[in-house]
Amino acid sequence: MQNDTILSSEFSSSPELVEKLYQYGITKNYHQGDIILDENASIRSIPIVMKGMLKVIRTEEDGREILLYYIKAGESCIMSFLGGMHNEKSIVKAEIEEDAEILFLPVDKVSLFIKEHPEWLDYIFRLYHKRFEELLDIINAIAFKKVDERLLNLLQKKSELTGSETIHTTHEQLANELGTARVVVSRLLKQLEEDGKLMLGRNKITLLKALNS
Repeated sequence: MQNDTILSSEFSSSPELVEKLYQYGITKNYHQGDIILDENASIRSIPIVMKGMLKVIRTEEDGREILLYYIKAGESCIMSFLGGMHNEKSIVKAEIEEDAEILFLPVDKVSLFIKEHPEWLDYIFRLYHKRFEELLDIINAIAFKKVDERLLNLLQKKSELTGSETIHTTHEQLANELGTARVVVSRLLKQLEEDGKLMLGRNKITLLKALNS
């Protein structure tokens, strides 16, 4: 068994489960922007993030993309769990947000581990609870918040997840995640820069301390 890993920490009370995850799982490395699961694709395995970060996106009928949530190290995609266990095609897209190492667990092992390991079922429930709260936040933001507020919230979220005040992204990517036009995001970012809340660079945005104070 690999020692001192994210899985050993996540399932510290069940070394046997950690052993099985490595035994049956396949680990692959990806770069930012890679798609590991597309909409309407068959779900044959469940991704568990070992390093880096994923983002999960839903495409609307008009082609707009809406960011649903991020998946960081030690976490998995609850939408993949649900779709895989019910033999349904994916209704979301999973894209690498930050260079990542992903462990893919075959769907049939997901159901088996639920029966054999209470820690695995608890892990799924915790993920479900967290994603449910995040989706409620998304619904609230879309329904009640202006685009500038949502943009600030998104930038702060990215900063918190990466542990850096500098965010490597493009105006187009931010627009896609917010489900709005690039020109709108560019205008709002320029205004935020003039207000002293951030500094714009080439494919990067640096949040200033005033934004988090």
